[in-house]
Amino acid sequence: MAAKINMRLDKNEMPSQDPNVRNKNFLEVALGYTEEQALDEAARCLNCKNHPCVDGCPVNVRIPEFIQKIVEKDYEGAYQVIHQTSSLPAVCGRVCPQESQCEMHCVRGKKGDPVGIGRLERFVADWHNAHSTEAAAVPAPNGHKVAVIGSGPAGLTCAGDLAKKGYEVTVFEALHLAGGVLVYGIPEFRLPKAIVQKEVDGLKAMGVKVETNTVVGRTITIDELMEEYGFEAVFIGSGAGLPMFMNIPGENLKGVYSANEFLTRINLMKAYREDSDTPIMDLKGKTVAVVGGGNVAMDAARCSKRLGAEVYVVYRRGMEELPARHEEVEHAIEEGVIFKTLNNPVQINGDEQDCVKSMTCIEMELGEPDASGRRRPVEKKGSEFDLPVDAVIMSLGTSPNPLIKSTTKGLEVNKKGGIIVDENEMSTRENVFAGGDASSGPTSLIWGMAQGQNAAMAIHEYLMTDAPGFNPRLRFADLIRKADLLGKCVPDRPVVFRPRREIGMLSAAERVGNWEEVEHGLTESDAREEAKRCLRCYRLFGVKTLFPIPGKSAMDEL
Repeated sequence: MAAKINMRLDKNEMPSQDPNVRNKNFLEVALGYTEEQALDEAARCLNCKNHPCVDGCPVNVRIPEFIQKIVEKDYEGAYQVIHQTSSLPAVCGRVCPQESQCEMHCVRGKKGDPVGIGRLERFVADWHNAHSTEAAAVPAPNGHKVAVIGSGPAGLTCAGDLAKKGYEVTVFEALHLAGGVLVYGIPEFRLPKAIVQKEVDGLKAMGVKVETNTVVGRTITIDELMEEYGFEAVFIGSGAGLPMFMNIPGENLKGVYSANEFLTRINLMKAYREDSDTPIMDLKGKTVAVVGGGNVAMDAARCSKRLGAEVYVVYRRGMEELPARHEEVEHAIEEGVIFKTLNNPVQINGDEQDCVKSMTCIEMELGEPDASGRRRPVEKKGSEFDLPVDAVIMSLGTSPNPLIKSTTKGLEVNKKGGIIVDENEMSTRENVFAGGDASSGPTSLIWGMAQGQNAAMAIHEYLMTDAPGFNPRLRFADLIRKADLLGKCVPDRPVVFRPRREIGMLSAAERVGNWEEVEHGLTESDAREEAKRCLRCYRLFGVKTLFPIPGKSAMDEL
C-alpha cells in the first residue's frame, strides 16, 4: 500500500540554537531533523514522474529514490542511494545551496514550500554516521595511479569516484588537515569539522592516501609527480585562495584582514580559544566592519559577533542584491549583525600607532543593470561619512594562486588566473585535469563536486582508451557549439531547409460555434516532410564507450 502523501504547504522547520545563545558560541546552529520530522517531511515528496529535482542537482543525486527510502524507514538504504553520486552527503546536507538548485525545481514549491531536500539529506547522512558499522568496500585495484591536488570538494569528489573504480589515488594537501575550504573557510557553527573528518576517513577507508603539508609547485611539482612517482594523470582542485582587496588608502593598517586569513585563523587554527598559539585580535567590545555581501562575508561577520564585537556588514548594493544565501543573511540578522547596505568604503583611517580607527564610506544608489544583470551601484556625491571601527575584514572574492601555473609548463590560465579546461575538465597540459575554484573561479561547493565528478569520469576513460569519452550529461547543443561544428559537417543525406509544416485546424469562425478539437494534426505526408528537416545532430559526433555492446551503437547504449 502506497504511503499517504503529506500535502501540507510548509516544510518542517529546522530546529536550531536560540540566536542570543548561539552568537556567543561556535557550536552548530542548525540541530537537524528528528526522525519524526524527517518522516513527516519525506511524506511531502510527490515522487514526480520526471524528477525535476534531480535535473537541478549538479551531481544528479536520485532524490525521490532516497526520500522514498526514508518513508520506508530504510535510512541506510537512503544513504547508499545518495552516496552513489555524492561523496560528501553530510557536508552537502549542511552547506549546499539547495534553494537555488534541487529545491528550486521541486514541484511542491509552486504552491508552498519545496520539500526540504537538503535537510533530509543531512538527516540520512547523520543517521549513517551514527549507526553504520559496516566497513567500506575496497574496490579491486586496476593498476593505475592518479594524483589529486587539493582536498576541497572538487578534489575529494574526484578522489572518491576514482577510488570506487579501483585507482590508486593520492591526495596532496598544502595545509596540515584535509578538507580544503570545508575546514579553513566554513565556520564550525555551520559545518562541524568532525563531519568533514568523517567524510575524509571514509575515503581513506576506500584506499585513498592523503599527504598533508605538501605544497605542489613548491614541495613537489606536477612534472615530478608524473615523471618520478609514476602518476598517470593529475587532477588540480587547489581552489582559489588568493584574496582580493579594494586598493584604497589604509588597507595596510593594523586590524585590516582578508576574510581568508581571518576565517582560516579562526576555523583551522582555533584562534578564538584563549590557549591558541596563533591568537587573533581581541574583539571583545570592539567594532568590526565586514566589506562584502557573499556567504564568506556572512561567515566573517558571524564569527566576529561570536568573538564579542559589534559587527557591520558594509555592502554597496541593497539587501535584495546580497549574493549570500537568504538563510545565512537571516541567521546573521537574528544574531545581531547590522547591515549597512548601499554604502561603499573609500578609505580606512588609522591612529598614531597605525591601527584602524574608522572607515570612510560613501553612500550609493542603484542605477542601470551592469554586465552581471544586477543594478549598478552609483556614488552619491558629497555623501561621505566616517564609520568608527576597530577592525576591517575584506570579503571581496578570491582568485587561484598562480604557483602551480608558474611551475607547470603547458598549463594555460585565463585572465582571472583560472586553469583553462575543456568540457571534460582537461587542461591544455596533457594528462592534467582541473576543476572547482581552480578552474572556474569561486563557485558553490556542489558545482565544485560536479566538476570533480566529471573529471573522474574523463580521467577513467582517458586512461582506459587514450581519450576522454562522450559525457552524456553534456547537452548536444553545448558540444556542437564548443566543437565549432555547425556549417562544417556534411550530413549523410539531403537536409530540407524550409519552414516547418503548418498544422491543420478549424477556422476561427468554425471553432467558436462548437466543441470540436481545433487542431487536426499533421497528415502522414506532412509528418514525413517535417521529419526530413531534422539534422540528426548526434551523427556529428563519434561516440566512444569503454565497453561497447556487440551489435549496438554507442547511442543505443546511452
